Amino acid sequence: MPVTTLWLEHAWLGTKVEPGVALDVADGRITAVRTGTEVPPPGAEVLRGLTIPGLANSHSHAFHRALRGTVQAGVTLPGLANAHSHAGSPPQGRGGDSGRAPDSFWTWREVMYGVAQKLTPDSYFSLARATYAEMALAGITSVGEFHYVHHAPGGTPYADPNAMGEALIAAAAEAGIRITLLDTAYLSSGFGEAPNAHQLRFSDGTAEAWAERVSALKDREHARIGAAIHSVRAVPADQLSTVARWADERRAPLHVHLSEQTAENEACEAAHGVTPTRLLADHGVLGPRTTGVHNTHLTDADIALLGGTTTGTCMCPTTERDLADGIGPAVRLQRAGSPLSLGSDSHAVIDLLEEARAMELNERLASRTRGHWTAAALLRAATADGHAALGWSEAGTIEAGALADLTTIALDSVRTAGPLPRLGAETAVFAATAADVRHVFVAGRQIVRDGAHQSVPDVPAALAEAVAAVRS
Repeated sequence: MPVTTLWLEHAWLGTKVEPGVALDVADGRITAVRTGTEVPPPGAEVLRGLTIPGLANSHSHAFHRALRGTVQAGVTLPGLANAHSHAGSPPQGRGGDSGRAPDSFWTWREVMYGVAQKLTPDSYFSLARATYAEMALAGITSVGEFHYVHHAPGGTPYADPNAMGEALIAAAAEAGIRITLLDTAYLSSGFGEAPNAHQLRFSDGTAEAWAERVSALKDREHARIGAAIHSVRAVPADQLSTVARWADERRAPLHVHLSEQTAENEACEAAHGVTPTRLLADHGVLGPRTTGVHNTHLTDADIALLGGTTTGTCMCPTTERDLADGIGPAVRLQRAGSPLSLGSDSHAVIDLLEEARAMELNERLASRTRGHWTAAALLRAATADGHAALGWSEAGTIEAGALADLTTIALDSVRTAGPLPRLGAETAVFAATAADVRHVFVAGRQIVRDGAHQSVPDVPAALAEAVAAVRS
């Protein structure tokens, strides 16, 4: 098979940065890593800057990209001025000189529903393609898409019941990145409550019907099929084990929104007498292939349960701060045994380097102490551990046998100029941003060259057009 050689000016190899690293790549994988190569080998592709493993975005809702910058301080999307109905939402206090209720996760959710109602397979493909291309420009090579918009408005299945999921898989292929489609069971609007009008298109009716539909989806070279439980409020307790069993039989990743809001915790304890974490444990959901997303408002016993079962934690700091969710106990979770990964979730920002940095900086604010993670540990959360959470354990490292998924960061931008390359992970995590990504490879194929996407030539225009289609 043909072999391609890449020469990396500087490469982060997991523990330190090495100058002058040559990689041989064949059939989408790294076949050899040669350090101490001061001069690029003849015919090698030269990558100036700091090359790290491709970044893994472990939690995404692609259609939320259409909400960026529009649901803040009472600002709503055109045509959605009445979306803040608060039907079924916890009561809000009054605040501010205007006398109106302050914005919260629950008011944001109502506006999000309005955008979800406008999606079609075609418009979802266009929006996801542009969003995934933005991710590629940010150095992301794999995405975990937490997918729950399954059916047409009103809940009628499409002719292909998986049309929306297939649109996401096709969008990732065109954007050049890997996807784990975390097909999501979403069956109720709350404990003992039927789906509301917005949620009908999310629901398959029962977990058994969900399992039948999702079983028709198939893995392919760039895509793997996983499962998700939207939350304990959206899947009845007696149906949680059906979803867990489906994932376990296929050894597929299983993700779940967990304790993002205190209102969810209170409702769960009122309905079942236990926390959401305990409820999931009692129904066989927790385990090493399971990832709890957010894990924000946890008890000591919850943390022990998650760590003791090696259930992962996906933190989404830029979304958690945007929605005023709170700061989760990431340090305690990791110490208890819960592996950490990172996601951009609502895409208020698409920048995994910022997510890594924000996790440390949030902890500094909460604890008033510094240095909770090394930069290398934060980078592992954004690479190897993120890929493992998505079922791509062969990605996220630069070593022989690994998938040839790589991201190169400029060392001469206004943000990165100055720190010596030997600082390595510190330069990437505490200085660089998505704007510093210069080159991206997936399976040895260059997706981004010199900061330009190779198959979506004008990503801003593609985003503008796709967002306008679902906001008009």
